[in-house]
Amino acid sequence: MIDRIIREFDQALRTVFAPASTLRPIPGADLPDTEMDDAQRRHTAALMRVNHCGEICAQALYQGQALTSHDASIKQALQRAAQEETEHLAWTENRIAELGGRKSVLNPLWYGGALTMGILAGKFGDAWNLGFLAETEKQVEAHLEDHKARLPQEDRRSWEILEQMRIDEKSHADTAVRLGAQELPAPVKLAMQLTSKVMTKAAYYL
Repeated sequence: MIDRIIREFDQALRTVFAPASTLRPIPGADLPDTEMDDAQRRHTAALMRVNHCGEICAQALYQGQALTSHDASIKQALQRAAQEETEHLAWTENRIAELGGRKSVLNPLWYGGALTMGILAGKFGDAWNLGFLAETEKQVEAHLEDHKARLPQEDRRSWEILEQMRIDEKSHADTAVRLGAQELPAPVKLAMQLTSKVMTKAAYYL
């Protein structure tokens, strides 16, 4: 038990504070960077910061859900998805640096809140756990589509990153449904949407 606590705490520290790594090439890295004025660069960096926060939350959610799941196949699916989310962290982190931006100072808060939500979701059983995961990924997919439309039209490098993230998030949602996700009640979905709006608004500036 002590070893497991140490491993989980180490994972949290690495997610929040250590540079993320990626096995796949960064989408759009082979494209030339475009000229943007200062306002466009700040706006794009802020959007990527929001998406980086989303990936911090995703890591915490998966960690919490894996901790409480009793099904080995579900744990494996969560671990595979978490690896792809780690790559998303690396991609957004790299793009933020290219744009001269910074990561959110509230990342530890986002992580702690999402970890708690993941553990609570898992306590309701695997079907609801997967339902929470599927709904989260569906909302993230819609959020990424919105951000793609809000990017400067010339910024194909950021667009490619968000598009590959969208594809991965859809795959995670489909996997959750295939494994037996339970459809969440409408009030729960609404609460998730409102929570997401608070996070995205704060992360855009902080």
